[in-house]
Amino acid sequence: MNEEAIVFGLHAVRTLLQQRPERASVLIVQKGREDARVSEVTKLAQAAGIKIEWRDARELDRLATGDRHQGVCIRMKSSDVLGEGALDELLDRASSPPLLLVLDGVQDPHNLGACLRTADAAGVTAVIVPRDRAAGLSPTVRKVASGAAETVPLIQVVNLARTLRWLKERDVWIVGTDDQAPKSLFQTSLTGPLAVVLGAEGPGLRRLTKEHCDALISIPMRGVVESLNVSVATGVVLYEALRQRG
Repeated sequence: MNEEAIVFGLHAVRTLLQQRPERASVLIVQKGREDARVSEVTKLAQAAGIKIEWRDARELDRLATGDRHQGVCIRMKSSDVLGEGALDELLDRASSPPLLLVLDGVQDPHNLGACLRTADAAGVTAVIVPRDRAAGLSPTVRKVASGAAETVPLIQVVNLARTLRWLKERDVWIVGTDDQAPKSLFQTSLTGPLAVVLGAEGPGLRRLTKEHCDALISIPMRGVVESLNVSVATGVVLYEALRQRG
């Protein structure tokens, strides 16, 4: 299950109020915070008709689960996580060949948030994650994503292998990353309808996930480290895909 739908941090809160103010229920501001950036956020909330409450720092610390809230939090009306049914609609609406990011078992909320931020920058159609044994759309994820959690659809699926099979039926090419793959991402076509699949740092892709990929690719490593953090690897692969797609 996801944590309470809370957005905190100045950048994430400002992005939500600019992009999707209808999702905000209450803006909570720390008492005594009257600097220019907080003032900008409160003006955005007032313009959108959103209720503003002033609370002491301890209340915001609790809402942000001890993370750095920068004096502002927003309670959401409901979660932004989408179900499997939304994926079909997103593919139908896509005006260009879809680019999907699939994360297999990424449990660190900081990594998921960073992946969402990169996905937004690369114009990803949607990010797909398993419902179980994976990070969900928590307040920490939203904070790290710096507003991308409000712009990139996050879809939780019950059975990732089944979803990959369904994507193939929709003519989406499935490319997974694997340190041992003989072919590198620079030797692989990443154009057309594409789903890029990355695994958790350490174990990588699960066996069943690999079996449902049309191709496996590696990221060239020239130094002594054996692998990259999943959020860094996501950026490398997505931007190579972006380069190829023109």
